[in-house]
Amino acid sequence: MAAKVNENGVHGLEPATKKCRAELTELQKFDEVFQQLVDDITKQGLKDGEIHDAFKWFKEVCEYNVPFGKKNRGMAVVSSYRYLVTEDKLTEDNLNKARILGWCVEWLQAFFLVADDIMDHSFTRRGKPCWYKKEGVGLIAINDSFFLEMCIYQILKKYFREETYYIDIVELFHETTLQTEIGQNLDLITAQDHVDFNSFSQERYNAIVKWKTAFYSFYLPVACAMYMAGISDSESHANAKTILLEMGHFFQVQDDYLDCYGDPAVIGKVGTDIQDNKCGWLIIQALKRASPEQIKILEENYACHDDLKVAKVKEIFNQLKLSELYTQYEEESYQDLMQLIEKYSQNLPKQMFIAFAKKIYKRNR
Repeated sequence: MAAKVNENGVHGLEPATKKCRAELTELQKFDEVFQQLVDDITKQGLKDGEIHDAFKWFKEVCEYNVPFGKKNRGMAVVSSYRYLVTEDKLTEDNLNKARILGWCVEWLQAFFLVADDIMDHSFTRRGKPCWYKKEGVGLIAINDSFFLEMCIYQILKKYFREETYYIDIVELFHETTLQTEIGQNLDLITAQDHVDFNSFSQERYNAIVKWKTAFYSFYLPVACAMYMAGISDSESHANAKTILLEMGHFFQVQDDYLDCYGDPAVIGKVGTDIQDNKCGWLIIQALKRASPEQIKILEENYACHDDLKVAKVKEIFNQLKLSELYTQYEEESYQDLMQLIEKYSQNLPKQMFIAFAKKIYKRNR
């Protein structure tokens, strides 16, 4: 089924202030759904004396870990749905379903992050201690991450079981979880406890980014909206995936740059990619350009939880002018992305993809 372009936001742009006001209103409506979903998940358990304590704990797990991100992924479901259907389909009931699907994406994100922070030995997330670092939590957080994943399917069952696209959505979340776990594995087995730059390559970096980030951060929200809008043909999904996986790559390179050069007060965490021996964009670019002497310094100081050694790695990055290289990359990649959108949007609304690209272009968090 071909997508029908919604005239709102496609044929003509709103004044900036009006657009910002509309986005704020939608974010407020999106936020209002969250507590109801938490209640749906925990209400029965809290009433059962035998498991009350578990669900009291799980309620805090949800409230601490799910709602405090930028919500870009969840909101992308709603904004995509608005582009994909005609005006008469934009009922409050349909928009509310899109918001619920958006929160399912946010729950998936929380599941990944709680587990990822343990594996990466991270300290902060979204401006506060990682869940496993919270007093009294520790490795209980492993079980909590499993619970966060299961919340998705409880929500889907309650609100979408009777919908024709229910199985498509459930299978989409299962597939996306597997894809992300594959990417996480590639990331972890590449970032061993010792430095081995022989395993760092542009090809390995591209694979990690595609599987760990791009599928769930970009394709998943749009695919949710597409299925909800009745767009299930393989060609439309393949075209969307081509654009969105490239957008995900662009986004992850930004993330890698911000991990090193971003302000922790703005990005909400202290970057640890250097300490954690990550196969990130900066180290890949450095290895392509460094002299044998500079590579020796990187080998001696990368993957060390020592501020002085981290500073030496950053000094090599500065000598190689990687910040300037990133600025050039961002400009060129954005233009390449625009060409990709032009080529593959076809039956899908081009403006939907352009809006996503503009949202992440030049971001600082």
